[in-house]
Amino acid sequence: MSDVIEIRGLRVSAIVGVLPEERDREQPLVIDLDLERPFGASATSDDVASTTNYAVVLALVESIVIEGRFQLLETLAHRAARAVLDFDHDIVWVRLRAHKVRPPVPQDVATLGVSCTLHRDT
Repeated sequence: MSDVIEIRGLRVSAIVGVLPEERDREQPLVIDLDLERPFGASATSDDVASTTNYAVVLALVESIVIEGRFQLLETLAHRAARAVLDFDHDIVWVRLRAHKVRPPVPQDVATLGVSCTLHRDT
């Protein structure tokens, strides 16, 4: 059995990219997270203290993305995913997707992104 917390559509503006226009102005990003963790205690007790605090996860990811000023989305995704794993030791794995909205490329692309999955043992 796999219990997964899904967080979709965290909107953040941040400096990320290697192009000159990406280094001096924020651009919109959308972050999605999947967190596998056992629901056992929280599912039976209905006690918020027995599960992962979504608000803390969101604030943690948001601060890493905003403060990081990353060149690569890959680095952003890995660092944020690692921080989530380190925050809650009941999380078995985390998958983080980070997408640039309207990326500065010549092609007509709605989003451009990466996905990073980290397991507790990595």
